Amino acid sequence: MLKLKLILGIACLALVGCSTAGPYVTNISSDGRGNLIIEKQKVQYNSFLRTVTNGESTTTNIKVIPEDKWKD
Repeated sequence: MLKLKLILGIACLALVGCSTAGPYVTNISSDGRGNLIIEKQKVQYNSFLRTVTNGESTTTNIKVIPEDKWKD
């Protein structure tokens, strides 16, 4: 019974140690045709080691100006 409580206690501590935040916008740029490229990235904080690491990143294209209105 003591081993089970010890294992459950360690498992709870391991789950509490990390947290994920985000995604945060890391960059906004133009694609040169009137559209926006938005880059986002998640951040993970490990409270035991007191470190911040980058997680999954995504890129989204947003159409701002219709292509028939765009001129070279």
